[in-house]
Amino acid sequence: MEKRKVVYRHSVAMRLTHWLFFIAFLVLISSGLQIFNAAPYLDASNKTEPARRVLQIGSPADGVGTLTIFRHTFKTTGWLGWTDDGMGGKTTRAFPAWITIPSYQDLADGRRWHLFFAWIMIVCGVVYIVWGLGRHDLRELILRPRDIPKILPMQLYYLRLRKEAPPHGKYNPLQKTAYTLVIFVLAPLLVLSGFALSPGFDAWMPWLPHVLGGRQFARLWHFVAMIALIGFFLTHIVLVATTGVLNHLRSMITGYYRLGAHDGTGI
Repeated sequence: MEKRKVVYRHSVAMRLTHWLFFIAFLVLISSGLQIFNAAPYLDASNKTEPARRVLQIGSPADGVGTLTIFRHTFKTTGWLGWTDDGMGGKTTRAFPAWITIPSYQDLADGRRWHLFFAWIMIVCGVVYIVWGLGRHDLRELILRPRDIPKILPMQLYYLRLRKEAPPHGKYNPLQKTAYTLVIFVLAPLLVLSGFALSPGFDAWMPWLPHVLGGRQFARLWHFVAMIALIGFFLTHIVLVATTGVLNHLRSMITGYYRLGAHDGTGI
């Protein structure tokens, strides 16, 4: 068996920000769902407008939960709409207690958790980008024109329709595509829409909600960006699990990575 070269791929700063970002994002999801429970709907409008409702989670009757997406309603009793109240019973509640922080309904505490971990995530993101620029690692993450022809072959490789992956460096073209979207589209949209929903930032930047189409549109953009980032993380986890989970975990814990046949040195 051919022995693969082991390289030092991820610095201490990269590993710390990676894990802190991941933990912060999990807390932000849970506390964000707690906040969403206080107004369990999304409107494509500058104000609350049921006629332009995109999504709503509710309970039309005791013991019945529903999810409505673009006026198509589905029964979701026990999962959404009529769920665990966090105190041993059931109640009208969009998301159940087991997935929210805190578990019981408390908008004020949910906002405190959300704001605190939002700043942790923002700081981690800034450190990651600044550190990456200083070490010239960030350019390895960004999709470039020369990477575009390799996207389809890489996708075929993941689908097991191609025997070998196209040669690539530290990150393959699909990873670069995903990271480019996250860094330049999803993360800024998530942060800016979050600022637009904060009363404190509204006083400082009253123009920001208007740029996003109003507070209700800002809620919609915030929710969409969150769902997209969840999709990114789930895809990331699946790819890690299917392309050498122990090797990837070791690299994100110790920094050392064993190169595959088509990997660049990562230096």
